[in-house]
Amino acid sequence: MKNGDDFLNFLPCDLSIKILTALEGPSDLVRITAVSRNWRHFVIRHGLCKHLSLQMFPQLSRVDRVNELGGSTKGHAGAGSSNFMEWEALEREHRAYAFLARCCLSTTAGDCISEAIIASSTDNYPEESICNTLEPRDRVARTASYWSSKGQKNPAVPETLTYRLIADLCVVTEIKIRPFQAYFQFGYPIYSAKSVRFRMGHIKDADESCQDSGTDRFAWTYTSQEFEMTQENRLQTFKLPEPILCIGGILQIELLSRVQRQEIDGLFYIWYGQMHPFSTRTLHVSHVQVVGRPLSPAFSIQILEPPEKFVLEVQSYSLPTLPEQMSSITSLQMRVRDLEQILNLLQGNGGEVEYGYEWEVESDEDEEEFDME
Repeated sequence: MKNGDDFLNFLPCDLSIKILTALEGPSDLVRITAVSRNWRHFVIRHGLCKHLSLQMFPQLSRVDRVNELGGSTKGHAGAGSSNFMEWEALEREHRAYAFLARCCLSTTAGDCISEAIIASSTDNYPEESICNTLEPRDRVARTASYWSSKGQKNPAVPETLTYRLIADLCVVTEIKIRPFQAYFQFGYPIYSAKSVRFRMGHIKDADESCQDSGTDRFAWTYTSQEFEMTQENRLQTFKLPEPILCIGGILQIELLSRVQRQEIDGLFYIWYGQMHPFSTRTLHVSHVQVVGRPLSPAFSIQILEPPEKFVLEVQSYSLPTLPEQMSSITSLQMRVRDLEQILNLLQGNGGEVEYGYEWEVESDEDEEEFDME
């Protein structure tokens, strides 16, 4: 600019803020802070990184304050100490929100489910447990693998499946569900729901067990719209309208309205594979995946009482990565398979044990995506 003048000095403050908050995200603001000391102070003083982060994730409006691991306030004696502490807090927020946005955009997305917590009902426990929904296959060692709800005469009775994610903070982009097809019943019926809805949040009291499907145990910070399901035995993708920040690491799937009536008892069920559902009208789920980006170990949270607010804690400024995990159920099944093979060899049969399934690789053609714009 002519004579090296800074245009921020010539524009009204509100207009400068409007221009800078029109940028795509906090990462652009970080680049701007490298232009000059004046620009850096302007961005930090007005909390522009926090402002853009809130635009990306409205759930961050619940943040009460930001802490950094090992951070301390170096108070200065004298009249200027309060100003120093205020500036230090603004810098801390700037670093935290800028890094959070970078993590959300830079890390690799993957399956974020850590464990299955509880189902609202189970027809035959543990054979038809919610844990079966973590298994990608619908048959394991010649046995059907799925979750089944209890049967209901009223098809409108919903069912819920609740999962813990691999981090207290996860950016979730889509959920995948595969209804279960009862290949051992006449007509090969599919026990699916008509539609699904998703909730994300945290346990209200960390000292209490979450082995209760009642909604009073959880504080939900996000509830999606309903997504229509198709009555097809395929992994169906439900893409959220925008990435959602799951605060607290709890995700619940609500299965709405039952379609298939079981002939043996006349009830409606839901069955799912990596999610499974069976029952009266029952629901059966074969498999479930939650696709997203974990923000730990870089970030953690501390839920405050009452639980409307939380503390955002920065543990490190190293980019988080998806852990190389294998669910305990899959690990156990592989051990059983290996033991069967060893037993078969000891009995002199030779060769490998034959199974009534193959590893299934889902292709793009096998998935149907549902967008809610």
